[in-house]
Amino acid sequence: MSTKNKIHFILILFTGILIYGCREGSKEKTEKQLVETSLDTLQATVITEPVEYDSDDPAIWINRQHADKSLIIGTDKDSDGGLYAFDLKGNIMKKVKGIKRPNNVDIAYDFQLNGKKVDIAVVTERERDKIRVFTLPDLEAVDKGGIDVFVGEAERAPMGIALFTRPSDQQVFAVVGRKSGPSDGYLWQYKLMDNGGYVRGQLVRKFGKYSGKKEIEAIAVDNELGFIYYSDEQTGVRKYLADPAANNNEELALFAQSGFSKDHEGIAIYKTGQETGYILVSNQGSHTFMVYPREGAKDDKNAYPLLAEIPVSAMETDGADATAVSLGEQFPAGILVAMSTDRTFHLFDWRKVSERIKQVR
Repeated sequence: MSTKNKIHFILILFTGILIYGCREGSKEKTEKQLVETSLDTLQATVITEPVEYDSDDPAIWINRQHADKSLIIGTDKDSDGGLYAFDLKGNIMKKVKGIKRPNNVDIAYDFQLNGKKVDIAVVTERERDKIRVFTLPDLEAVDKGGIDVFVGEAERAPMGIALFTRPSDQQVFAVVGRKSGPSDGYLWQYKLMDNGGYVRGQLVRKFGKYSGKKEIEAIAVDNELGFIYYSDEQTGVRKYLADPAANNNEELALFAQSGFSKDHEGIAIYKTGQETGYILVSNQGSHTFMVYPREGAKDDKNAYPLLAEIPVSAMETDGADATAVSLGEQFPAGILVAMSTDRTFHLFDWRKVSERIKQVR
């Protein structure tokens, strides 16, 4: 090998070593960043088995005799979708198939049906313009095929749902949202009643403003305080009175208007006292939850300052739910449940959620 070729070979070798070293250093830095990011993200204590198509919205059913045997009820959003029941270890315990694009689900306790008190799950069936009613925990249909909603409207397609149980008489109402609708009267509220052993619905109210930017899917009800909250996507969270007998359709608040990278999605309410606790709203594009005081600000109950933003392992969360009820040794302070785009639902030990809120506050 000539002297010139030797020099050329050495230069190539030296350059290769430099490039390899830089690449290795970059790789180490990237891995370190990933570890730091992973540590910063709140990891789920339990992740459920995946549904078949597209997980969308969870609701927590509390077994009042054996809290550790409570269930997560979740939707699988597809034309051949279903309603699933998971145990607190994430195992699929039962599923009902053949629901035409089930979207959101909510739960009510002690509904009077055929002379007995039963717990029910109510789910929107988007492609049939109905809401469906199932008993819990067995998921048996008690609706004769479903209750028609938004009858007479050009745009129906029900999506969001929340159940309000009026404390004074235990009457249950379903608040239903849809894919699109008018700028006012976007939500319709139905009184649920026994019809000879089956559930029927009676329209009692139309209310709720809508920005027109996207859609309204996430709805949550605070039974004790008597409020309805719903996500007007890309706008904020709107607040109304829940009881139709109040004859008040005025908007009480519009909050959570800033800090969201994409859509305002799932709303979960965690109660720490009669009036205290947290409202958690999914910041879908950032894979985080924005946390607000349930009781509002000290000088204004309709003002909701941001308390914390918590990154979570659940990806692009649509639906969410929470409870402060102790669910056994694994979840003694309750849980936060969030849908994730990998077809699962993530269960977070509330103690860890609480730690994150306290770190910021």
